[in-house]
Amino acid sequence: MTRLSRRAIALMAGVVGIALVVTVIATVVLASRSGEVAVIDGHPVTRDELLFHMRRLAPIVQNELQNERGLQGPIDWDAPVGGTTALERLAARALDEIRRDKTMLIVADENGLSVPIEYDDLLVELDKENERRAEAAAKGETVYGVVEFSLEEYYSHRLTQIATALKRRLSADPGDPLWVSEAEVRWAFDANRDAWSANATTYRYSKLVIEVPSSASSSYVAGLQRRVDATGRLADVAATEPDAVLTTDTYDGGSVGQSPRDQELRAVLSTLEPGEISDPVVGSGHVTFYELHAKTVDEDEAFAEYSYRIRQSLIDRKFRKYLQRRMGELEVQVDTAAVGAIDAEDVQQ
Repeated sequence: MTRLSRRAIALMAGVVGIALVVTVIATVVLASRSGEVAVIDGHPVTRDELLFHMRRLAPIVQNELQNERGLQGPIDWDAPVGGTTALERLAARALDEIRRDKTMLIVADENGLSVPIEYDDLLVELDKENERRAEAAAKGETVYGVVEFSLEEYYSHRLTQIATALKRRLSADPGDPLWVSEAEVRWAFDANRDAWSANATTYRYSKLVIEVPSSASSSYVAGLQRRVDATGRLADVAATEPDAVLTTDTYDGGSVGQSPRDQELRAVLSTLEPGEISDPVVGSGHVTFYELHAKTVDEDEAFAEYSYRIRQSLIDRKFRKYLQRRMGELEVQVDTAAVGAIDAEDVQQ
């Protein structure tokens, strides 16, 4: 088997990747279209486009290889890695990402969004956007974000814009591919009740703070814990500790994030059932125990607060599945000779 054939097989395996039904014509020659290395559903993938993605993904693939094989220092892209080379793995990964991204762009175009499916169109868009931002900055106008996008920054920026617009368009009405009904939202809420209800939970609790003498030994806290465990009630422990302060209060879980106290209360109380006492929370010069007396959940409030986020998470899930299916329907042709002609120096330029 020739070296070219081995590279072709490796690239084909990477492009097919995640077991999607993709038609890959590995030996097709695209010489009539100068600079093309692949065609996805009739849309060309140029050599420059592939190199852009390979250079963008090179640090990620290098890190993966270093972690997998315990390697230190730069990767030898021509070295064999599991029956292929690191460079072939990088090319396959880049082709797979191009296929995923172009699938979204093709679907967006089908649904009336103005998007740059071709790489050259993206470059034109980038130039126009940077010119617009430079002119605005020169006039003293407010420019949100960067004044000048790099190609990688703009690519990520546009993909995010397009994904947001496409999800909105495909989920607007009943019957749309990403439509989420109220029943689906309610089902997801009920299936993850504890997670969604956390911020709508009210806790009634006691807190016991005991000062720790500066001369106390390392076993002092352990001794306190044994006394707490033996009594089972913080009020009983407070009566025997001269420097203890016992308070009782309520806490609304929705206030999490407002202060370190809220963070500590949420972290501790959410793990307790009524009647349970927490492990000691050791602070500077003191130890704190929490005892949970009761907790109540306002489910209507929780559902009202989280229904939008739940809906968006369901839309995101449907969006991934929808694009996965559409990606499997697209015809992919790869000129393996053209891809195989790319070497490590091309990527590192």
